Amino acid sequence: MHRTKIVMAACAALVAGTLLIVYVYRGSHGSSSTLQASDQEIAEAPYADEPQATAASEAAKPQATPTQKPESEAPNSGNETAAPAPETPPQGSPEVIYDFNRLPDEIRDTLQSIVVAAQSGEIGNMLPVLQENELPPMLSATAVSDPIAFWKKESADGQGRDILAAIINVFSSGFVRKGEGKDVMYIWPYFAEMDLTKLTAAQEVDFYRVVPPQLGVEMKKSGKYTYYRAGIGADGVWHYFMK
Repeated sequence: MHRTKIVMAACAALVAGTLLIVYVYRGSHGSSSTLQASDQEIAEAPYADEPQATAASEAAKPQATPTQKPESEAPNSGNETAAPAPETPPQGSPEVIYDFNRLPDEIRDTLQSIVVAAQSGEIGNMLPVLQENELPPMLSATAVSDPIAFWKKESADGQGRDILAAIINVFSSGFVRKGEGKDVMYIWPYFAEMDLTKLTAAQEVDFYRVVPPQLGVEMKKSGKYTYYRAGIGADGVWHYFMK
């Protein structure tokens, strides 16, 4: 019986391709003499065990993974066309900024207050935001004594929700920076400061995200922007939101 165990241990070591089992066996019996098996003893192992050994050996082999050809070597159907290069804005156009991280902290704080109030869906929630300014922002070319009542009257539904949507859309667009020093003003949307007849295709998409299509077509004919625009100073003061 002891001899049979030695033979089986030696076969297992050959199948696994490692001496780990030998070390374990040696540690449990405390003698190296019991681990030596002659070639004759290995040869005397039952033939019935050979298929299992072969299967185990095959399972131990790593499966070859087919290599994928680089994209440059992939077959080309011949029907593919190169993507068109993006249009270059006309020379002299202001720099369009989309990265809100380039805004002063004071402006980002103001924007957060505006957007949170607008997303609430209640026009009355805009009143505390307006009151946070040193002076209420201009909402019209003429003075407005009650901004909430004014917005409700101007809105399509009488509740001012389309005005709130316009506020969110305008401040979600790109913007431009104008002026220097204390006169710096950040203006939304950027195309309010551009010739609308010279917008690139991508800029026209931005344009129609803010302006109702029918009104946008008329504005593009004249080249002048007449929809909502907003301005915030570098100190975070909201100066206007008006047409």
